[in-house]
Amino acid sequence: MAFADVDGVRLFYTDDTDDAGDGAPGSVLLLVHGWGSDSHEWSHHIPALRKKHRVIAVDLRGHGHSSCRDTGNVPRRMAADLAELLAGLGTGPVVAVGHSMGGQVVSHLAVEHPGTVRALVAVDPGYGFGGPVAANFPAMVAALRGGDANAVAVGIDQWSYTPATPPLLREWHRRRTLATPPHVLVEAFEEMFAVPGAIGVRPHSDDFLARRDCPVLSFWFDPGQAAWESGLFKDPRSRTVVWEGSGHRLHEERPAEFLLVVNKWLKALAGARA
Repeated sequence: MAFADVDGVRLFYTDDTDDAGDGAPGSVLLLVHGWGSDSHEWSHHIPALRKKHRVIAVDLRGHGHSSCRDTGNVPRRMAADLAELLAGLGTGPVVAVGHSMGGQVVSHLAVEHPGTVRALVAVDPGYGFGGPVAANFPAMVAALRGGDANAVAVGIDQWSYTPATPPLLREWHRRRTLATPPHVLVEAFEEMFAVPGAIGVRPHSDDFLARRDCPVLSFWFDPGQAAWESGLFKDPRSRTVVWEGSGHRLHEERPAEFLLVVNKWLKALAGARA
């Protein structure tokens, strides 16, 4: 267990490995959780990943065991926190893995902090929304600002699940969302989806994500979203994976399959680099 002081906040993170790795593209992994969650969502994956990789899992500012500030608890600043953390740990370029809001955070890291990200894995990321979904974001922000933000956030989170989602997973995330400071929930959600230029919605997503020049592996349950993102990839080793019927937290619903796909992709990247 460790904490790092970054920009006036104290970040909780773990740094684990059972094997030092071989210097290949997958040797250092950075795991980044989603909105209203924390690094415990990677508990399904860390024991297997640390057998071959150095694995850093962090609670973003305002989430889990990390502190926050009165303002500035937004994805772009969270990415800057991670860049400073990685520099302090001396990791060199990492494979950054981000779920939901974490997909935005690691994309900011890749674009705005050159040299920190070697490859990127985005898990049902919080970007690229359009149509009725995007049109409803301002009303969601108004609800978060106008009432009990934690209760509203729990309500918003219900879209994440399917009838097949384990009840334990629903309850775990409900409790994590209720424990997140309300102003952090509001700030982060609004910055993702409702401020001018927010990269959670199109076309701003397209312009920003096209600046990622590293290999990207993205997981989606919506084939339309996967097809859209595949048109933005710059590196030929990038690919999308579609798991129709899964919920938003597909990596937690299907952890063994998720690890199988990620490790196979990382191995292919290592082979291409050799």
